[in-house]
Amino acid sequence: MAWLRASRLTSLTLMVVTGLAAIGLGPRAGAAAESRIALVIGNSAYANAIPLTNPANDAKDMAASLEGLGFKVILGLDLDKRALDLKVRDYVRALSGADVALFFYAGHGLQLGGQNYLVPIDAKLEGERDLDFEATRLDFVLRQMELERESKTNLVFLDACRDNPLARNLARSMGTRSASIGQGLAQVQTGVGTFITYSTQPGNVALDGSGRNSPFAAALLKRIAEPDRNLTSLMIDVRKDVLSATGGKQVPWDHSSLTGDFYFHLASAGAMAPKSATQPQGPDMNALQGRVRQLEDDLKKKTDSADTTRAITIAQTKARIRQVEEEMRQDQQRIFDIQVRSSREPDLQKRGNVSLEIGQVQMQMVRRGREKQELLRQLEELEGKAAAAAPAPAPGK
Repeated sequence: MAWLRASRLTSLTLMVVTGLAAIGLGPRAGAAAESRIALVIGNSAYANAIPLTNPANDAKDMAASLEGLGFKVILGLDLDKRALDLKVRDYVRALSGADVALFFYAGHGLQLGGQNYLVPIDAKLEGERDLDFEATRLDFVLRQMELERESKTNLVFLDACRDNPLARNLARSMGTRSASIGQGLAQVQTGVGTFITYSTQPGNVALDGSGRNSPFAAALLKRIAEPDRNLTSLMIDVRKDVLSATGGKQVPWDHSSLTGDFYFHLASAGAMAPKSATQPQGPDMNALQGRVRQLEDDLKKKTDSADTTRAITIAQTKARIRQVEEEMRQDQQRIFDIQVRSSREPDLQKRGNVSLEIGQVQMQMVRRGREKQELLRQLEELEGKAAAAAPAPAPGK
């Protein structure tokens, strides 16, 4: 009779799981309906500086890739100040209904007094006052992305740290005050729900690249095409790709205040989503919850020693996976801290040693990643054995 009780319990479990899925407690169905909007800008044809080779290519390729990933894309190529402002306005108007907002910019950028500016193709920047009229402040775009969008996701990708002759022109006009013009872009503070990444660490200069795309854009385009990758793990590989492509000279840097995982591939987002959601209330739901609790009690009573051992091993494996994930997050923070420390280091030789230090942390992250994959494989095997060990009904029953 034991097998019959187990069989009935298994059947009841399946019925309850099916019921949970039917009322919305199964895999999240909303991921596929997620609204996504992207503003993608590439400025190459600078009128008052040597034109850049790759930003327009980077923007066109990024736009095509994002459209294939469910984004509605507003694309701007070789924009003067008025055209850039209009593109930003179009983007802002579309933000209110978006669950995910993405901004990608490739082209010239500069910082003055810790404030970052995106440079249109018609900018001259002959004096400090020209900045507010001829360039666009990055914090304006970020503020629009975050305004009245609590609990929404904002993603910012900046490939705007190229060696900028317009910044040198501005520095000459400012005389002794030119010290406030920093190299590359400055670190910025973001609100909750925003992820921002630079093609290189704050205060450093990125390479335009010799191929169709910049080293950063090429790596990003390659990695977002890969399914089942969350943003954190994806950017680790982007960083490694850029380090390899630039001989360690360029280290992509990011800062995240996201409160959950983000997946570029909608199918991956649905598959990786938590298996529970806000539970509806009412008599039917209360009854179903009661049946679930009864099932749990019955399962505890009927578990034999082998099941107990297996359950403990599964729990330990899951705990180690969580521990490895936390260690990887700590490694990511270490990289961020190293990059911030480096940006404040006046000794250029010491700053040059940062790539080695970061590389060592990244190698540790690679090892942790491999351990996590092995643990996931073991967990799948253990859960498979647990399912196979469940009593089956006798023939004819």
